[in-house]
Amino acid sequence: MLQVCLNGVRRRSESRRIPVTPGELAAEALRAVGAGAEDVHLHPRGTDGLDSLDARAVGEAVSAVRAVVPKGTGVGVTTGAWAQSDPGKRAESIRSWTVLPDHASVNWHEEGAGAVAGVLLERGIGIEAGVWSGTDGARRFRAWPSAHRVLRVLAEVTDTDPFTAAATAVTLVGRLRGGLRAPLLLHGEDGGAWPVLRAAAGLGLDTRIGLEDVLTLPDGSAAETNAHLVQAARQILDEHPARQF
Repeated sequence: MLQVCLNGVRRRSESRRIPVTPGELAAEALRAVGAGAEDVHLHPRGTDGLDSLDARAVGEAVSAVRAVVPKGTGVGVTTGAWAQSDPGKRAESIRSWTVLPDHASVNWHEEGAGAVAGVLLERGIGIEAGVWSGTDGARRFRAWPSAHRVLRVLAEVTDTDPFTAAATAVTLVGRLRGGLRAPLLLHGEDGGAWPVLRAAAGLGLDTRIGLEDVLTLPDGSAAETNAHLVQAARQILDEHPARQF
């Protein structure tokens, strides 16, 4: 499965192509799915342009994207602590949502991850358990009694060195695979994004790409849209049959 991550926390100062409004997110999602993405991850923004867990921001973003992508395409959001540092308030925000995304990511190195995930379970929202390399997220996630109930695990490689990121990815996958029943989605960021995507292809794992993770194509040129990144990722996935690292 190839997921597109439309915007993340990136600002327009990084790239004028970053989608912010619900309409922009919808247009980018439509093009990305047309290019081969099968699932959508996005960060709803408030009126200040920053990530928001507010019910209105989430509802408008999810509804706009859901209205244009094919039926059955998953649409998910973030619950990152940068949007709301207090885990109790994060949980309150999720309880206030009137339009429910299909899934939401929870970063397991963040305080209160289990409580936030518990509210998602209560509301019937799929959980993408984010486990970052270089953190104790894997240990924390494995210790959570409901770990078996997540939709998938996002193995997130924070190593941005293109020469070491793939090895870091393999190490992270090794820490997560033993006894894990949920599917793994492996991805990197910035300089590590394309090496890690190739590693995911070789390991036969789900992966993702988009302007949240990287602003350049494999050849180093600037990506104009999320769809261009998805097209490049599709080509790599098609050219790299799964093999065991």
